[in-house]
Amino acid sequence: MRRMNVETQEGKREQWSSKTEFLLTVCGNVVGLGNVWRFPYLCYKNGGGAFLVPYLLYVGLCGLPLFLLETSIGQYTQQGIVTCWRSLCPLAEGVGRAELLILIYDSIIYLVILAWTLFYLVFSFSSQLPWASCGNTWNTDQCVDFSSLNHTANCTSKITTTSAATEFWERRVLAISGGIEEVGSVRWELMLCLLACWAVCYFCIWKGIRYSGKVVYFTATFPYLMLLVLLVRGVTLPGAWEGIQFYLYPDPVRLADPQVWMEAGTQVFFSYCIGRGSQTVLGSFNKYNNNCYMDSFWLCLLNGCTSFVAGFAVFSVLGFMAQKQGVSVAMVAESGPGLAFIAFPQAAAMMPLPQLWTVCFFIMLLLLGIDTQFVIMEGVITSFTDLFPVTLRRPRYREGFVLLFCLSCFLIQLTMITEGGIFVFQLIDYYGCSGACVLFVAVFESLAVGWIFGADHMEDAIKDMTAQRPCVLFRLCWRYFTPLVSLSSFILHMVDYKPLKFNRWYMYPDWAYALGWAMALSSILLVPLWGIGKICVGTGSLRQRLAVLCHPDDDLPLTRLGKCQNSEMETLQDINRI
Repeated sequence: MRRMNVETQEGKREQWSSKTEFLLTVCGNVVGLGNVWRFPYLCYKNGGGAFLVPYLLYVGLCGLPLFLLETSIGQYTQQGIVTCWRSLCPLAEGVGRAELLILIYDSIIYLVILAWTLFYLVFSFSSQLPWASCGNTWNTDQCVDFSSLNHTANCTSKITTTSAATEFWERRVLAISGGIEEVGSVRWELMLCLLACWAVCYFCIWKGIRYSGKVVYFTATFPYLMLLVLLVRGVTLPGAWEGIQFYLYPDPVRLADPQVWMEAGTQVFFSYCIGRGSQTVLGSFNKYNNNCYMDSFWLCLLNGCTSFVAGFAVFSVLGFMAQKQGVSVAMVAESGPGLAFIAFPQAAAMMPLPQLWTVCFFIMLLLLGIDTQFVIMEGVITSFTDLFPVTLRRPRYREGFVLLFCLSCFLIQLTMITEGGIFVFQLIDYYGCSGACVLFVAVFESLAVGWIFGADHMEDAIKDMTAQRPCVLFRLCWRYFTPLVSLSSFILHMVDYKPLKFNRWYMYPDWAYALGWAMALSSILLVPLWGIGKICVGTGSLRQRLAVLCHPDDDLPLTRLGKCQNSEMETLQDINRI
């Protein structure tokens, strides 16, 4: 067998030392920054408790089915993102390559967030928090320390002012220039933070999962302790109930807005890390008989519950800040970097012992982000290793390749820690890692399994691995519901497309939008073009080429046993049905 020959020559492929390492690593991957700074904001913005209706619907029709699908594909094939599709359905190999490209884009931008987090963590140990006052060299005449305002502060005057926390973020940390055309100089402090983050990530994964699998015992569990501390502190603050009520108060009218459903779907794909292939890589390190079926249920439940609970911790603090400033919660609620680097630091500065709460918060963010970065990097490295096993599985070759990958990403990231770096960061994030790319990949991913490899064959594979046949709902999702919902969401994204703006006022130049669309299309077009290319280079008639490209690898367990192998005539009949 081809795969066995490779393993004999270069050594067997790694596996998790224990099931606990797999569960903790997946937990660290799916429970990330999006649970803390994205879900709560989307929930309040899109109808409070009513937002849970489209969210849970997307979880049931897309989140859980694709999570199980990707994990079981990895476990069944014991291969990375690209080679698993080459074994399962060669025609859909472009799906794996597109997922790998999206992961590379993720690798480029994700660690920049951790560099910002580390920068804030270092300053959190200061005797006087620098974002709590306006007497610093970077502050302007418009700076206002909102923590000193009373309840009767004039809200109108705040429109022409900026908070000390905002000026620290924009003028001290980023030193924002006038646009992407004005690159400016490299922020050397951020460069040191970025270099430190890369060093940690490198030495945690350079030897493979036998090292990173041990690290997650701390990095995946400690953030929950920090979240618990922040939750207890948040709900005991004055004004916390107003913030929580604002977070959850249902507004059913919002369900009529297609934007609400689109954002619910995007959040599910983002939070569950589906459509990127990382779950496939993590599942590929499992033993063949691991019960990935039940694992998927519990991990998806944990992810959803963490997002929901994090909302209480976040909005209780925002409710406290709103009461201190004498404004509504809507005026202080932020999403993404605005929540992590402006809203929460500003709120913590108003509490007793502000250094303690900012340290807890940024340690939590740092560990949540490092877990996800581990998985992103492992997904990329493992996929290249499986593509070139003879070379990259040699002693010390993996370490060299990981170092080369880290240095390449670091050099690209230098453009994102300049004075114009935030514009580059948002461009890659908005286009290269956008929900549209992931949704498009998910459509073909589910179609390839549901109709080409066969949803019934996938059920047989899961039953062979876990001794449990999946619920019939999964077969219906893989064949019908998941591709239809994903395609509808993708079309809605395209129809509702709005050009990227920075801070709601800066419009990028035309060449930047062209570059952004080039990144988006690089993964979107890779799926169909790779399949068309495979058909073109094949031999025989078109039907014969399709029959070969739709046939699973003979090395797959059930194919070897004859349980999952169509005859040529059956394969052609399947193609005709499609």
